[in-house]
Amino acid sequence: MVSTSVKGLLALAAVASASYTNSSSKCKPNNAAVKNMKEHIKAVVLLVLENRSFDNILGGQTLAGLDNPYHNGPFCNPHNLTNPSEGSACSAAKDYDSIADDPDHAIYGNNIEFYGTFNPSNDDIASGKLAPKQNGFVHEQLRLYDAKVNATLLSEQVMNYYTEDQVPVLTSLVQNFVTFNYWHSAIPGPTDPNRLALVAGSSFGHGQNDAAFTAKGFNETSIFQSLTEGGYTWKNYHDPAGGTGPEASWFQWTYDAGLDKNVVDLDNFYVDASAGDLPNFSIINPSCCGVDTTSMHPTGLVSLGEGLIKDVYDAVRGGPQWNETLFIITYDETGGFHDHVAPPLAPRPDDLTYTATTPAGQDYTFDFDRLGGRMPTFLISPWVDKAFVEGKGRNAAGETVSYSATSILRTLGYLFDFAPYNPRVEWSPSFEGLINTEARTDAIDELPEANPFRVKARKFRK
Repeated sequence: MVSTSVKGLLALAAVASASYTNSSSKCKPNNAAVKNMKEHIKAVVLLVLENRSFDNILGGQTLAGLDNPYHNGPFCNPHNLTNPSEGSACSAAKDYDSIADDPDHAIYGNNIEFYGTFNPSNDDIASGKLAPKQNGFVHEQLRLYDAKVNATLLSEQVMNYYTEDQVPVLTSLVQNFVTFNYWHSAIPGPTDPNRLALVAGSSFGHGQNDAAFTAKGFNETSIFQSLTEGGYTWKNYHDPAGGTGPEASWFQWTYDAGLDKNVVDLDNFYVDASAGDLPNFSIINPSCCGVDTTSMHPTGLVSLGEGLIKDVYDAVRGGPQWNETLFIITYDETGGFHDHVAPPLAPRPDDLTYTATTPAGQDYTFDFDRLGGRMPTFLISPWVDKAFVEGKGRNAAGETVSYSATSILRTLGYLFDFAPYNPRVEWSPSFEGLINTEARTDAIDELPEANPFRVKARKFRK
């Protein structure tokens, strides 16, 4: 594994030893890494894609240091967790541009994929007695979509990975900027709770995509409120085709403050980028989730998601704010696709829980005390190293832990002067130490074209 550079280690050490003074909602760090970041980064662009794991999207990347199937695989799952004689399926190169059989990514679905049961013992997980084996992905896909129809196809859908040639845009990002090896979703569950945690540090007890997300159902503090109260600007750019977010619209505060005008169509992003009018913080919502959408969510084409990444990158790179911008690309959750790295434990953000009835007919209660699966995440800027693989990070307490979705809030809190919202955000490692003191001049001018590839895997029916 490629570890953090000496420069980055020094900066991270500074973060670990920093002292903070909380006054109202402000956090005042005093360290060289944050000072350097604040001097050079004035605009952050965050693109959040959908439902893909690290091994699935980056499994075929050849850059040294990546913890993926190409370097460390193959990884295998049994067809049947209770009957090994039924055979197994292993990770392999060449995936589909689109799949029609969306894998299970409910909280209980992640349970069986990670732990081999819908109802793992929370006490055993917390004590370390029960560790994730990551061996239930194929079993659950076959259960959902009837293994008698086409077990090989269903296994490929969750186990296969993309080659460098299939995903030229992502390959270019890996070869030109920073890729995180160990970045996990905030919650081992579906889209909306994870997106809420990304902008507010918690899903506030929500474990599914319920009606609260379309009813301005949240009154908790979010990054949008914190930025406004700190005198910073933001916009939530979203594809009018819909499907993800827009996260700013989930908060009643946005409307009470008269800032629903900051939720705008995605076309405005390209206009603002060209004119040098991007705000301090931009969050971009792709469309989801049909064939012609851009989030990479099944059944959308991965190649169309790559096209969106290229459009956003080229707009930022060609605009006048490039030299002061940090572009972050991440995913909301892993979507039920295989990844071989076990999700770690993490502090609870609050004392709320979520209970659901599993397919086995029992209730399972989740305490929000562990992370979800591992996802691709990139830092893109003239201020970051080329072709760099970041390992785990060091948090403010000096612990070396996996990065997660709330690492964005932790880092942006330092950049834009707001305090951690809860214990989970406070625990999360930040990444200001990856921002260099000198800008690169060799950043690629335009990303390569994204092109459709291997025929999509259509759903087989009896």
